[in-house]
Amino acid sequence: MLMQKILIIQTAFIGDVILATVLIEKLHADFPDAQIDFLLRKGNEGLLQHHPYLNEVLIWNKKEGKTKNLLALLKIIQKNKYDKVINVQRFFSTGLLTAFSKAKEKIGFDKNPLSFLFHVKVKHIIGTKENPVHEVQRNLSLIKHFTSDKPARVKLYPSKDDYKKAEEIVNGEWPMVNSESSNVLREKPETENRKLETINYICVAPTSVWFTKQYPKEKWIEFLKLLSNDIKIFLIGAASDKILCDEIKNALQEKSIINLCGELSFLESAALMQNAKMNYVNDSAPMHLASAMNAPVTAIFCSTVTWFGYTPLSDKSFVVEKDEALYCRPCTTHGRRVCPEKHFKCALDIKTEQLLATIKNA
Repeated sequence: MLMQKILIIQTAFIGDVILATVLIEKLHADFPDAQIDFLLRKGNEGLLQHHPYLNEVLIWNKKEGKTKNLLALLKIIQKNKYDKVINVQRFFSTGLLTAFSKAKEKIGFDKNPLSFLFHVKVKHIIGTKENPVHEVQRNLSLIKHFTSDKPARVKLYPSKDDYKKAEEIVNGEWPMVNSESSNVLREKPETENRKLETINYICVAPTSVWFTKQYPKEKWIEFLKLLSNDIKIFLIGAASDKILCDEIKNALQEKSIINLCGELSFLESAALMQNAKMNYVNDSAPMHLASAMNAPVTAIFCSTVTWFGYTPLSDKSFVVEKDEALYCRPCTTHGRRVCPEKHFKCALDIKTEQLLATIKNA
């Protein structure tokens, strides 16, 4: 089948965009000559920078002039005359873009309120404990009717500069390494060509937008305190995570810790995570960054559960959660700002030994 132009729409959050990259990989593998565009929300475009299989990234500014910008995007989409528009979301706004795109084939999930205007409606299935369904499977179900059965993975593409910055950080050559962000001053490496993979380090992304998805600060400190002192620890996250990560760093003065919150782009973080001995994350965006780099990862699931379909996809991946079933877990699909039961046992009952076990298997 010959196709000229394809648009993928995913304007949700960071992790959602990363998991939608499986569509780019699959479409390019099956139709290497196709022109693939991707529409996302402003702020997430850095994820797809340097992507070799994308023709154009369309950006929707949802914070300023949301409706005006949406209608402007619709005009661009109509002008581009796509053969296929693939909508990964279930919301009215992206349904509008799809339904009135003038594409030859409009594809989306049946739960989108405007799906009755789509050419192809695919059942959106949420898995169960007995029959889990990963988000990647859901995404691929949208194009199953015209693609092969060959598997595909989520993937991001850091640039040479992204890898260079990661290497400088690990080898102690980047200015921030010798600043107050680190507990331990680094000496300049003896050789100029030391590689990331020769350094014993881990990355830790200790925060989450949702309180009940976030492993508690005290538990992170308890775990990191027991690691060997020859392991370098890089704390990663957004600028808004810096205060909490400083508190973790200050509680572990004897450790070699660098707080990189707010210092790295998405792809620089991905490059750093790729060669880590292990990456420790919550059920949040950094978990998906690790998946996109096939980096070793340990994902801690507190209030959420694996059968929602957002488990890590790396070849070497571990899920850590409370051993025993909990009557109130999961309390919601996305997490809450406070524990509804006020005990937060889904996080506090996770044993430090569970996290230590995964690095021993790294």
